[in-house]
Amino acid sequence: MDLLHSWGVEVCVHLQKSYAHWGAVFSLASAVADLHTVYFCLFPVWFHLHRNTALRLIWTAALVDWVNLLLKWVLFGERPYWWVHESHFYGPGTAPTLQQFPITCETGPGSPSGHAMGSSAVWYVMVTSLLSIAAQNKCSPLKYRFLQMFLWMLMVLVQLVVGMSRVYVATHFPHQMIFGVISGVLVAKVVSRFKWIYSATLRTYLLSTLFLSSFAMGFNLLLKVWGVDLLWTLAKCQKWCTNPEWIHLDSSLFASLVRNMGTLFGLGFGLHSPLGANGGTSGGLRGGLLVLSVLLVQLLDVWTFSSENHAKFFTLLFVKSAIAMLIPTALVPWTLSWISPQNKKKFKSSCK
Repeated sequence: MDLLHSWGVEVCVHLQKSYAHWGAVFSLASAVADLHTVYFCLFPVWFHLHRNTALRLIWTAALVDWVNLLLKWVLFGERPYWWVHESHFYGPGTAPTLQQFPITCETGPGSPSGHAMGSSAVWYVMVTSLLSIAAQNKCSPLKYRFLQMFLWMLMVLVQLVVGMSRVYVATHFPHQMIFGVISGVLVAKVVSRFKWIYSATLRTYLLSTLFLSSFAMGFNLLLKVWGVDLLWTLAKCQKWCTNPEWIHLDSSLFASLVRNMGTLFGLGFGLHSPLGANGGTSGGLRGGLLVLSVLLVQLLDVWTFSSENHAKFFTLLFVKSAIAMLIPTALVPWTLSWISPQNKKKFKSSCK
């Protein structure tokens, strides 16, 4: 693996030297590729445009992050920013110097890349959904073919930029990005076969949340019993990160598990809440729902909390993730129906 890692470091050095002027673009691409974008940007938009796509996005994002968590626990993937200092590959010679950035110092293992898995899975869902909508609207064969080529090429381009961005900031090796893209698409393809997610009951959401969290925690406990140190990366991160302020607890694997469980929990309650809605609306009403949902979710995203108290941090993270789902699915429809009593009947069957 040292040879593969050393090649990855060379690629990282090349990107940092030759594409330094692209630094801002890479940082933006890396930030946008995080699954946080799905929960706080894409979901409230898609929910009021095409509900089934929104539901598939959330289930895909939650499951792809869950699979990524399990894979990282067993693959023990290194990260460039600490590997270059601890490897004996370079012998007595000077190891290459890697520049670090505020988003470099992630605390978990590096393989496969969570950004690559999440981004490829989410784009697969959106591309296939758009093509399905075009087919349902009886798009002409020529236009459909052009749209198909354009969307798939756009997806490939996005994954390339995301991959370059994660290697550029010295967070991942190239092979971890490739593995992430492939595994992300595979998970998305599997989830696309789950037709039950479009009519899942509240009980299904609660049981799914309980099962996924229990399985992950049980697997975590089993690895600990076998003597596996699951916090081995945290020490490396704290040792080699050039700025301690760049180490964030919300990049830990347990934080992603809590966020995803809060998301499924909130989505289930939002969809089955008496405050929510489940049918079609007029274009203007749908536009109002969409805009207000996005604005309120963005305001919620401003809410941050200290990670000094871990129990409090993870509790608030769960609550915040659940509220992000409740806003577009229940709170916004109820609020607008309360403001406009004449639209109550419409809201009782909205958001399909």
